[in-house]
Amino acid sequence: MTRKKKALLTSLASFSNQIVTIVSGFLLPRLFLTHYGSEVNGLVSSIAQFLGFITLAECGVGTVVGSALYKPLADKNYGEISKIVVSSERFFKKLSVLLFSYTAALFFLYPTFTNTSFDFFYTASLILVISISSFAQYFIGMTYRILLNADQLGFISLFMQVAAIILNTGISIVLIHFNYPVHTVKLVSSLIFLFHPIILTRIAKHLYPIDKKIVLTEEPIKQKWNGLAQHVAAVILNNTDVVVLTVFSTLKNVSIYAVYNLVANGVKNLVDSLTSGTQALFGNLLAKEGPEKTREVFGTFEWIMHTFTVFAFGMTALLIVPFVSIYTRGVTDVQYVQPLFAFLITLAQAFYCIRLPYSIMVVAAGHYKQTQMSAFIESIINIAVSVALVINFGLVGVAVGTILAILFRTLYFAIYINKNILAKSSLGFFKHLLVDFLTAASFYLLTLGIPKETANYGEWILLACKFGVICFAASAVINLIFYRKTIFDAIDFIKSKARPAS
Repeated sequence: MTRKKKALLTSLASFSNQIVTIVSGFLLPRLFLTHYGSEVNGLVSSIAQFLGFITLAECGVGTVVGSALYKPLADKNYGEISKIVVSSERFFKKLSVLLFSYTAALFFLYPTFTNTSFDFFYTASLILVISISSFAQYFIGMTYRILLNADQLGFISLFMQVAAIILNTGISIVLIHFNYPVHTVKLVSSLIFLFHPIILTRIAKHLYPIDKKIVLTEEPIKQKWNGLAQHVAAVILNNTDVVVLTVFSTLKNVSIYAVYNLVANGVKNLVDSLTSGTQALFGNLLAKEGPEKTREVFGTFEWIMHTFTVFAFGMTALLIVPFVSIYTRGVTDVQYVQPLFAFLITLAQAFYCIRLPYSIMVVAAGHYKQTQMSAFIESIINIAVSVALVINFGLVGVAVGTILAILFRTLYFAIYINKNILAKSSLGFFKHLLVDFLTAASFYLLTLGIPKETANYGEWILLACKFGVICFAASAVINLIFYRKTIFDAIDFIKSKARPAS
């Protein structure tokens, strides 16, 4: 199979996975809200966020392991591949012991500090049920999933994930319709996702002749602890809001957060999907062409990400409250219309996407150790500000903490790569921020007089289309003024990526 075909299949699988994840993500929480209430929905969301710490190694160590596999896979050096696989499995098994201990502690402690009306057994048993699928990947499938991804066969795992999500969504809808308890619904979900790593491992073992008895004379995976350290900080950042709300606020506030984050995070994942394959691209450019050629390609990529992010999240800011109003209609135990919080959580995710080009470049250059302190500072800012503000400002307080933390590291990354990797001035980045602000302000001013209340999804879609035309036109005019040459470079860049290989 050619590289281009692998890349096409991976892109198709990634896009399909995003779509079914978003659809499932909107369908199931709505059913949880209407059938079990906001407190149960908040409890499930809170437990899932606490168990999110189990995934702390995936993007950190996983990225480092994947980078170590590129060359031996290209050379078909199965001896070196075996060493990396064995080292990776040993590392994840050690990590799994720590994570098992964390889950056990959560089982006993979480029910005691959560502000909920549910008893200890109800909450603890739900933790146990939800943890099954999260834990399976570390004991069974993590290393082999990384191996397939490094060999551009990640589409196998992604298509399996798509099938699992569709199956889980269908069965969950049926179980909820027949009024099964939430524990039964989540247990069935866990069992469905448990089969994914089991099947994936069998496929990988069939494709690669891995020698599990190979002797390691030295560590084949460099910087794995640095990668883990960076991702620990990232997981803390992503989970701080719900943890702080669980401890210092109420599960109903967690439910409100989960509903708005469902929308904002879905848009973030769509924007993130644009970056598929760019890390390898920039890693290759830095290694073969040096900073000069990399600067040229990165400038185009940077503009694409800023422009698309502002358009996507500008639209989200305008449409998220009308959407949530329809989505939560009939749920009366909590006030879900929260305009200020909606704007702030949208802004936080927009800043996260704006920094994607810069964080990708840091990883492509392998600067894990050099930048890990910024990850810890980001986490400290988020925790400190969120805890300080949550009691008096609730949801708004944790959103402000997230914005300040992400903004700090966005600025840090942009300045760092310009100085230490691309060797250019950071003024271009601040010009992007100015144009981003002008574009977002134009969206707001041009739609200010348009009524945003909608009675159903059909009216909401028509409103979205109207806003889409206005925002696209405004973005096009402003960018033609400031980035005319870059626009044509971007068109050429996209055409070259789409052109069939000769």
